[in-house]
Amino acid sequence: MSESIIQGKEPIYQRGIFTFSGSHLLNDLVTTGMVPALVVFYKNAFHLNYTQSTLVVLISYLTSSISQPLFGVFADRKPRAWLLSLGLFCSIMGLALTAIAPSFLWLLLFIAISGLGSGAFHPEASRATHLASGTNKSLAQAIFQVGGNSGQALGPLVVSLYIIHSGIHGLLWLIPVAILSLGLTGQILPWLNHKLESAKLDSKKQLKGNNNYVGATLLSSVIILRSWCQIGVVVFLPFYLHDLSIQQAEILSFVFVGAGALGTFFGGVFADRLGMKRLLVGSMLIATPFALVFPYVDGVWSVLVLLVFGFSVLSSFSVSVVFMQRMLPKNIGLASGLAIGFGVGAGGIGSVFMGKISDIFGVTTVFTILSILPLVGALIAVFLPNDRKEKKQVA
Repeated sequence: MSESIIQGKEPIYQRGIFTFSGSHLLNDLVTTGMVPALVVFYKNAFHLNYTQSTLVVLISYLTSSISQPLFGVFADRKPRAWLLSLGLFCSIMGLALTAIAPSFLWLLLFIAISGLGSGAFHPEASRATHLASGTNKSLAQAIFQVGGNSGQALGPLVVSLYIIHSGIHGLLWLIPVAILSLGLTGQILPWLNHKLESAKLDSKKQLKGNNNYVGATLLSSVIILRSWCQIGVVVFLPFYLHDLSIQQAEILSFVFVGAGALGTFFGGVFADRLGMKRLLVGSMLIATPFALVFPYVDGVWSVLVLLVFGFSVLSSFSVSVVFMQRMLPKNIGLASGLAIGFGVGAGGIGSVFMGKISDIFGVTTVFTILSILPLVGALIAVFLPNDRKEKKQVA
């Protein structure tokens, strides 16, 4: 059948999965992709210090991270498919309007609109992916998350190849992109509305089991540490590699997050074989030595280290979403909001904290802190429930 790409008890709905993945790419391109990369431009345009500069990232991530679990709770009670379209539109339009922000406060307001749009988009998009995944949850989430991670990777590249030449006003070209996004998501809404109605009548569409709040808390901690590491590298790389041009530094950011997008896909593919807990622990442990050695290498070696570092530390991205949904089977929207929103959005809080450290101790100290975060995350992940054992019991 053309509607599926995987054969099984219930195949993946191809059109839906790639629509959600494509819309995820657009959303994360402008939020988690471009916003951190634009910090250096906002800093120069509004004459900000490091703390004020990272406040832009904080507002973006806080509005997204705080709102996502809330939108997720509301979605669990009454799903609202139209938030998929409206959320994506606002996330893109909000960033576009920063091009004409008359002051720093207006800049933060437009960034907040973009963040709230992202917060509304993610729970509905993740739920829709869950409904379209059939019996291939990990693979479907991997495809969905690769879209988001690809957007994060392309964000710094767009900034380095376009915004660096056009200036901040070049962001106005995102307005037609926001309008086109309505068409991308609007065409799938009839199917999604039908699927949501069917899911209410078919209890088999819901994951079974009781919520594991301790496991969800531990997993959220791992996701937060991973997010601090990811956002810290993207935000502070241009400042750390001060001997490189902004364009060169942004390209290195693309290498890091781009490798992470590749790792996200392969992590989802191999999750069913290795187990989600093993993948989480293993990926963070593998990332640790490369995180530790990065501050001491340069040239080609820095590119190679960033490749492996990004690939390994972000390979658990899609897996953590599925794992969180298994931790909170009675609240799929909340689980998605925590895994994609609150946990990832906490990276904004970490960026401001690290910005303050940079103002006091210098950027080098920040990279020293970033280098130990994967190891701490791996140690916490060891205490997560054994998903392979649970899977055997269910079977």
